[in-house]
Amino acid sequence: MPAINVSLKKDAPVGELEKAKKSVQEQGGKVTDEYTLIKGFRAEFPADKVHTLATNEHMDVEADGEVKTQA
Repeated sequence: MPAINVSLKKDAPVGELEKAKKSVQEQGGKVTDEYTLIKGFRAEFPADKVHTLATNEHMDVEADGEVKTQA
């Protein structure tokens, strides 16, 4: 399963984060890390289900991967 990062948008209600975590688990995914600096989490989630989180107006969803600061 691919890894994704899910974060709460700036003005979204905090309760939406818990709803998103529950949605991940209900659809066969697993929350693997929870972030404290930002309101969000990392999850392993079935690729064919990512659209269900990505269409949530309160969440930003992106693929997890390596970030480089220089080319």
